[in-house]
Amino acid sequence: MNRFKLIIEYDGTPYAGWQRQENAPSVQESIETAIAAFTGNIPTLYVAGRTDAGVHATGQVAHVDIPDRFDAKTILRATNAHLVSQPICITNVEPVASDFHARFDAKKRFYTYKIINRPAPLTIDRLYAWHISQLLDIKAMQEGAAFLVGTHDFSTFRTVHCQSKSPTKTLDDISITQEGHITLIHVSALSFLHHQVRNIVGTLVLVGKRQWSPQEVQKALLAKDRAAGGPTAPPHGLYLTKVLYE
Repeated sequence: MNRFKLIIEYDGTPYAGWQRQENAPSVQESIETAIAAFTGNIPTLYVAGRTDAGVHATGQVAHVDIPDRFDAKTILRATNAHLVSQPICITNVEPVASDFHARFDAKKRFYTYKIINRPAPLTIDRLYAWHISQLLDIKAMQEGAAFLVGTHDFSTFRTVHCQSKSPTKTLDDISITQEGHITLIHVSALSFLHHQVRNIVGTLVLVGKRQWSPQEVQKALLAKDRAAGGPTAPPHGLYLTKVLYE
């Protein structure tokens, strides 16, 4: 068996998330089934970051062990051929060392959250962005976001169902850009708590709507209480865009 690193793009709309589940479709199961169709072996994919139902990816990373007779080009072509009816695509396949691990070897994960600000409801982007009718105050959001960069107890920004042993994480960067009616929130860190990015986005949107001051983000962070934070942003605006390795 040889180990391969896969770069994966998917529309998370039809799936119950990345992880294989008994009674619901998942991205993991779809790719594993596609690989089994041409190798004759049911593989197990190990992923850099498990995404929730409705969350998308343009740069998800996974590794998988595949029989020696298949090279990277064959794996790319054959897997995509068996995924043609699904909104999943393998964009790159490359051989890696036998001890490479997509999750544990990752040095940084990058997410982008997409918001569309316009009075009219969304049609084409309805399942790919959060619709907020009013224009957001980006400067105020950036001021609020600055309080979250660094190492903190992020209890305020994780779901009560989060299984992480510690609420302490290091947020490397948050940047917010606005072009026309599109607002993008870019976040990067080694790892995240469950719903951390979506809870941060929901909180920053309160600032952008001028319902909160930027300083209230810091107050919420220091409270270390989920009830002190803003709402959880919907999943369909979130994209896993890149995973960085050495």
